[in-house]
Amino acid sequence: MAARGPSKGSETRQKIIDKCAHLFSVKGYYNTSVADIMAETGLTKGGLYGHFQSKEDMWYAVYDKAVLIWREIVFKDVEQIEDPMERIEQVLRNDLNNYIGANTFTGGCFFLNMLVELSGQSRSMSRHVLDGFIGFSKLINRWLKEADSKGMLKPDLNFAEIASFVIISINGCAALYTATRDPKLWELTLTQLSFYFRQLKK
Repeated sequence: MAARGPSKGSETRQKIIDKCAHLFSVKGYYNTSVADIMAETGLTKGGLYGHFQSKEDMWYAVYDKAVLIWREIVFKDVEQIEDPMERIEQVLRNDLNNYIGANTFTGGCFFLNMLVELSGQSRSMSRHVLDGFIGFSKLINRWLKEADSKGMLKPDLNFAEIASFVIISINGCAALYTATRDPKLWELTLTQLSFYFRQLKK
């Protein structure tokens, strides 16, 4: 028996998510109206709410899709790297070069944009984004501890602070790159982070 393709309902749902991802990225969540989404998708309000209970539900679906896209890009060719420090540097190259530098989302880094916009507006939604950044920081922290356990790093390093510094650096780069679209920004950030990591090693 031939495999069945995606149902029309699932295709419509995915269309809504894709169109919302573009709108939220370019216009922002609050500046995107339900009318905007209807115009982009060609659906009626009833058609939208047949798949989502609210615009906020659409945002959570877009967020989940954005995470899948980010993971696919950022963790490409990372699993097989045994050296945890090289692993960190490859993840950062992928993030800055292939995610941010490749303009994956038209409006810039989706997560940074959403965190800035939603902070002070929606505690639950902004916390959802922030938890993602915290999770990324904890992963870098774990890899630093792994490097330390292998005797690769200088003694008495604060891994949590180092991981936080890395996240702050790439987000600062993402914000400036969104404003300028100058690739020298992420190229310089990579160079400086690579230099910083060399100072951590024995």
